[in-house]
Amino acid sequence: MVIKSDIEIAQAANIQPIQRVAEKLNISSEALIPYGYDKAKINTNFIEPKTNEKIGKLVLVTAVSPTPAGEGKTTTTVGLGDGLNLIGKKAVMCLREPSLGPCFGMKGGAAGGGYAQVVPMTDINLHFTGDFHAIAAANNLLAALIDNHMHWSNQLNIDPHQVTWRRVIDMNDRALRKITSGLGGHNNGVVREAGFDITAASEVMAIFCLAIDLDDLEARLGNIVLGYTYNDEPITVRQLNAHGAMTALLRDAFQPNLVQTMENNPVFMHGGPFANIAHGCNSVIATKTALKVADYVITEAGFGADLGAEKFFNIKCRKAGLSPDAVVLVVTIKALKMQGGVAKQDLLAENINALKDGCKNLERHIRNLGKFGVPVTVAINHFTSDTDAEVKVIESFCEKYQVKAIKCTHWADGGEGANEMAEHVVELCENGNPQFRNLYNDEMPLWDKVATIAKEIYGADDIIADKKIRDQFIRFEREGFAKYPICMAKNQYSFSTDSNLLGAPVGHVVPIREIHLAAGAEFIVVICGSIMTMPGLPSVPAANAIRVNEKGRIEGLF
Repeated sequence: MVIKSDIEIAQAANIQPIQRVAEKLNISSEALIPYGYDKAKINTNFIEPKTNEKIGKLVLVTAVSPTPAGEGKTTTTVGLGDGLNLIGKKAVMCLREPSLGPCFGMKGGAAGGGYAQVVPMTDINLHFTGDFHAIAAANNLLAALIDNHMHWSNQLNIDPHQVTWRRVIDMNDRALRKITSGLGGHNNGVVREAGFDITAASEVMAIFCLAIDLDDLEARLGNIVLGYTYNDEPITVRQLNAHGAMTALLRDAFQPNLVQTMENNPVFMHGGPFANIAHGCNSVIATKTALKVADYVITEAGFGADLGAEKFFNIKCRKAGLSPDAVVLVVTIKALKMQGGVAKQDLLAENINALKDGCKNLERHIRNLGKFGVPVTVAINHFTSDTDAEVKVIESFCEKYQVKAIKCTHWADGGEGANEMAEHVVELCENGNPQFRNLYNDEMPLWDKVATIAKEIYGADDIIADKKIRDQFIRFEREGFAKYPICMAKNQYSFSTDSNLLGAPVGHVVPIREIHLAAGAEFIVVICGSIMTMPGLPSVPAANAIRVNEKGRIEGLF
């Protein structure tokens, strides 16, 4: 049997007109802004009257700690959504948009895999509907206006050495992490140290994904603190009068995107913050719209549950007033064997002992998710190399925690391969008695919020930071930001800040390198260890394998 690549499977899909997909959600053609045959935005005029309605059940898909073997959150989200539709439920999936950085770097695309994909796959993974470009343009407009203001009159008394706003680009480019701008004489502006982040890590992206409507979007943009005066007073975007123009750039992008799975079921794909350096969730407006038009909404949060799920609960749900009904924790046998010490080249061989050892990672994620009061199930994302004995190890292990683990074959079988999981998710949503709660309350001091995440989620003994960082925590509290939640920027491969500490490490300490205020997004970014907000490319980038063939089709995306 010839095994096709994800892109070959996607390009052979029977894609329906997007208007027909919208009809499944009772969204009329008049409410759509088509982007060709198979993509559309949903008009704001359709969304606004539904603001206070609630229909659907909200299900989060998360995963164990990532490994090079892969876990498959997006694939499972798509498979589960297709499975729910197959058993007669009106379900819609809410996903993030892919960033070009991972597409051309090492992670690849973010549209699922096998027969559990969102299509058109190549469009989604490259330019899609232009949302990322709009977010980068709004971000960089603000950067240009800041430099322009300092060049002319600087009436706001901006200190060039305390400008905290950085430019962004949707690409991995380590050479742009630190730059000097304004060189070449007075006509080129004020000379200062600056830098770039990747678009997915920008505060504009976070605001875009947390705003509930255009008015809220503009207000949040106006609240951004862009830097400080020579007298150490914070300066906002509203003072610079840049928020109106930024909103204008984002107006069309802010409308959620509608696409479809290979089984022609609806998917809202909107916004794309990373979870290791940002808050890792799709847009609130897409999620809330989906809850108005579907019985079940399946959404996904990036990387492992220690990052994506923690931020979904403590940031997105807190800010948007969402209350999830169930959590699906995705695991692969390959990933757990890697957590148990098996090298990637040896993963195809059965190794029960290593798998049992790797289950320590699964155990911690199950325990962590239990702290949020939402019922959990485990999806075993099945590979052909997995043995029955290995599957049984995970099923038996999860039983000890009153959690049901279910083998899922959606990669190969689409929605049919997730039917059993779909039935169980319905059971959890209807009878699981969720008692959702956050990990910490708003009144807890900022330092203690960070320590709570580190101890309760990462298994750390404590957090550490130098006096300058500790003073920044105090400063942010004094300036009125004490009630903000925390957005941790941390290595995704381990519960610790050392990517080599696999499994479920204990006794480690989490070092805080930097903290940033995101006053528009209304959270504090805490950067731990060596994590970077502008990634670099690997020695052999995925871009080297991507091309347009003689038929005009794109090859090499995965």
